Order: sequence, then structure tokens, then C-alpha cells
Amino acid sequence: MIRIKVVNEPSELVPMLRSVDTAVKRDVLKEVTLEWKTADEIEKKYGPEGRDAILFFEKIKLVESRWTASGENYPEKSFHTYYTSFQINAQWPVYEISDVLAAAMMSEEEYVNIEKQILEKVGSAGRFSGDVAEELGLTSTMLKSLVRRSVKMDFRGHRIEIRCDE
Repeated sequence: MIRIKVVNEPSELVPMLRSVDTAVKRDVLKEVTLEWKTADEIEKKYGPEGRDAILFFEKIKLVESRWTASGENYPEKSFHTYYTSFQINAQWPVYEISDVLAAAMMSEEEYVNIEKQILEKVGSAGRFSGDVAEELGLTSTMLKSLVRRSVKMDFRGHRIEIRCDE
């Protein structure tokens, strides 16, 4: 089945760009494009960074998952890429795309710092994104881009909530 990911919102570019920002992520993405792989198989081959890559891909819905029987007779989640191609409709104001690219290209140190601030503002109950953006002095596009880069939080409508992995 052919599935096409259509990118209409500028902040959706951030996870796409971040999904190939390291050699490990690129290699893991190629591997799960070719065949179904479990997180343990990926971690065995690529280390903890490989497992983190799979979790990030799952968060941004770049991979699909299914349960498969493992050698120890218990089910294990395996992953495969969901999309076969991407379509990017790119016509956005410069101020929006500059926020998107800044969030995508931000150094890991700088990002960890701002992510921590966002997580503190959001708290365990979640929070309306407009309030968080206002308190941190960020544009809504920048905040969306930063949240989409994170594996720790996600949007539920207009709210930012802490991600709970199953």
C-alpha cells in the first residue's frame, strides 16, 4: 500500500528534519524501511541511540508497529516505516519558517534547556499552548516546533501534555 505523508504545517518539518539529523537515525530509518525490526534488535545493532531513534519515529508517526512473537514466547513490538513518500506543500511566511528552521537546527544543549522550561510550565496536568508560549515569550510556531521535536511531550488539540509511553 502506498502511503504519502503530506506536510501542510510548517512545524511538521521539524520532526522530519530531526529524523535524519544523525548517522544512527538515518541508518535506523533505512533499516525499518526494508523490514520489520524490534526495538531490541535496533538497540543491539545501534545502541541506546538506536532505541531512542525508534521511540522518536513512533512519536512522530513515521513508523507503524505491530506485536510479534519473540524467541522467549512473549509478544514484542516491531516497527516498520509507515510512509512510502512525502509531499511537502511549502509556502509559508518567512517569520514562520525561520522559527521552524531555528527549532530544527538548534543545538542539543540549547534545546534541552528550552525543553526543560516548557516541561516545567506544562506540568503533569498539561497546559494550553498559548499560555505556555506567552509565558516563555515564544511565537506559537516556535513552540509548536519545539514540542514536535521532543519525545517527552506532545499536542492534544491546543494543549501540550507530557507523553506517556505504553
